Amino acid sequence: MPIGRMFGWKVAVLCWWVSCGSAAGHLEYSVLEETQRGVAVGNITADLGLSAAALSLRNFRFLSSHDEPYFGVDLASGSLVVREPADRERLCEAKVACVLTYELVLEDPLELHEMRVHVLDTNDNSPFFPAGDVQLHIPEFLMPGSRFTLPNAQDADEGSNRVLSYRLSPSQHFRLDMGSRVDGSEYPELVLEKALDREERATHRLVLTARDRGQPARSGDAQVTIIVVDTNDNAPVFERTVYRTKVPETVPNGTVLFRVQASDPDEGTNGEIRYFLSNSTHAKLRHHFHVHPRSGEVRVAASLGLPETLLEAYIEARDEGAFGLASTAKLLVEVTDVNDHAPEVNLLTLSSPVSEDVTPGTVIALLSVRDEDLGPNGKVTCSMSSGGPFKMKASFDNYYSLLIDGPLDREQVSEYQVLITASDGGSPPLTVHRTLTVSVADVNDNTPSFPQQQQELFVAENNGPGASLGRVFAQDPDLGKNGLVFYELLDIISEGQIASSLVAVESSSGAITAKTSFDFEQLKGFHFQVEARDGGIPPRSAAVTVNLFVVDRNDNAPVILFPLPRNGSVPVEIVPRSARTGHLVTKVVAEDADSGSNAWLSYHISRASDSSLFRISANMGELRTARLVLPNDVVKQRVVIVVRDHGEPSLSSSVTLGVLLSNSASQVLPDFEDAWETGGHLSAQNLYLVIALACISFLFLGCLLFCVCIKLCQNLGCCSQSCYCSPEEPRCGRNMASNPCMTSATIDVTTTERLSQTYLYRASLGLGSDNNSLLLRGEYNAADLRNLAAGVGLSLPISHIQIRNRKGEHANINVMVSKFYGI
Repeated sequence: MPIGRMFGWKVAVLCWWVSCGSAAGHLEYSVLEETQRGVAVGNITADLGLSAAALSLRNFRFLSSHDEPYFGVDLASGSLVVREPADRERLCEAKVACVLTYELVLEDPLELHEMRVHVLDTNDNSPFFPAGDVQLHIPEFLMPGSRFTLPNAQDADEGSNRVLSYRLSPSQHFRLDMGSRVDGSEYPELVLEKALDREERATHRLVLTARDRGQPARSGDAQVTIIVVDTNDNAPVFERTVYRTKVPETVPNGTVLFRVQASDPDEGTNGEIRYFLSNSTHAKLRHHFHVHPRSGEVRVAASLGLPETLLEAYIEARDEGAFGLASTAKLLVEVTDVNDHAPEVNLLTLSSPVSEDVTPGTVIALLSVRDEDLGPNGKVTCSMSSGGPFKMKASFDNYYSLLIDGPLDREQVSEYQVLITASDGGSPPLTVHRTLTVSVADVNDNTPSFPQQQQELFVAENNGPGASLGRVFAQDPDLGKNGLVFYELLDIISEGQIASSLVAVESSSGAITAKTSFDFEQLKGFHFQVEARDGGIPPRSAAVTVNLFVVDRNDNAPVILFPLPRNGSVPVEIVPRSARTGHLVTKVVAEDADSGSNAWLSYHISRASDSSLFRISANMGELRTARLVLPNDVVKQRVVIVVRDHGEPSLSSSVTLGVLLSNSASQVLPDFEDAWETGGHLSAQNLYLVIALACISFLFLGCLLFCVCIKLCQNLGCCSQSCYCSPEEPRCGRNMASNPCMTSATIDVTTTERLSQTYLYRASLGLGSDNNSLLLRGEYNAADLRNLAAGVGLSLPISHIQIRNRKGEHANINVMVSKFYGI
């Protein structure tokens, strides 16, 4: 066939392969063996529908399972070019089709394509006779028509290039004929045309030519030497001309494959047969088999090679005559595959770490699996046998993709161990495992959070600027900058002041410090907000409300409001000499700007002209006479009263009061700026008066004790029910009158609003003859107490209520009321 026609035929075959590959999802190309370097086989970018520049931009990779780079890709043009000339016979040996497989990998997005290159045969091998020259011994007495087997020639090419025809050099005694075996194969035979005469010619030399059908044809010769003998006229005959068997590829050495047997009707040594491999057996196969010369056992001598290979050998039976006659049988050994190779898992691409906001369906890994076994033993299935939001998907052939199959949350699971299992189809199957580590990258998907929405802080007043007040703390489970929290004070107005003028917040630690000194009497507390913001992009933030309470300190001394000196003179009170014991001289009124125990006041007499004449109520500040005024008591009395609070340490104030003992209220007030005066000695009349008063007091106390005992006996069946009164329940007094049993508890009651002038008083509220106590609950002011007193029939002023709790314990209530002095 002309070269032009042959090239056109190859191009047509190439186009047919490309069209078939595109339809099937593969790229198919064909190239003649021994094609020179640099020749373009096809254009990959055109067949994939890409531009040549896309190969570099998408990180194109050309993967091959062959050690030698026979083909490559020109990234500039996208063409598949020959790098090294391919010898089909060396690559594929006796295989019918020689196919080289490659993988093409593209990224962004990840794509995988399979490319197959068919290496087409050219007639580059001449036929040859493996046995070399042939020597035949032919008895002279053989009749014409006798046939002698000649060796077959071999050709490494395929197709028509491998089909051989034989020709024998001209001879008057011999001609060439083709014989056929049971399996249909043909072999050359030498046919005796004319009887031989050893005495006329003992040796005949012929040339056997084998010619293939390639374009152009190639041929090979073998010298056939015929030695004419005149003995042993019967050659051994095999029972079968072809022996066939199947053995696994792992068959051990020494295994018996065949037991051949041939017969020879001759007698004696001419009928004794020996077996050995024929020279027609390929030299590469001769070392695979061992033939026992006597028994005809054919054993395995070496590894039989790759599975699914058909080994063809020839065994010869030759008698032991003087010129031993021989016959040949064909041995066919089919090597079957054994599942002796475990699957291999190769990781081509792995995207790790994976962002936790990745969408489901994203491919994060590409794997390829292969098994060197054939058939079902090489069929590999891949699966994922571990937890996590992942899924395995088969791409094509032995390629698998690992996809995201659900949402990822780094704060829950930061890393996954994905176990990949690959098993082949053998029996039993072979399995391999491979673990892929997939890390999850953080995104800013969490907002800083405070333990509580509101936080309380306390600071004692009179603190120094810069004093630490506490700190706020927010958590963010994100990583890095996404989890780094900064704090900022929100500048809001509280209690009429801007928060930033009172406190400061450290941005990194959340520490809160005071920017000024706080005064409880001016500012009892305020609130502000602190915002926590992370370092993510965009940032996330949350705010917490901080309530700051100023704690009172005892930094204010009591202030005496009454009595007050007038024009620098000592205030004077007039007490008639006829005043009884307990006569109210005056009431000292004082206040303290502090709160709580720091504002609880007590009254004491520090100095007095006559310490026996006056006494003062420690809680109410009422100055009363402690005894009857005696005639010999001096007219001018001076008393120093100290008002002390209950703070730590205690603070106090004092006032000096002048008392005039007079028989007339219109007496002119004397000057009390002179020295202190003391009373004189008691007269006899005063002594009698004191004795009389003592007797009367003893009788009064006895009667009072008797009444109390009778009352206690009447109240033995007292119930535990109490009456609670509040400003909203004016009927409490009437209810208590019908409830003879009351229990009470100590309750601090302060007014709900602070009046311009407030004082502490102490008194007792009674409910009549039954002496039941009044149980109060709630907050009261002056109007509330007046209404309460009117409801129970009591008179004002009132500043203290004696109550009992439900356990029967007695206590007092300090009530902040508006000024009662003068009402």
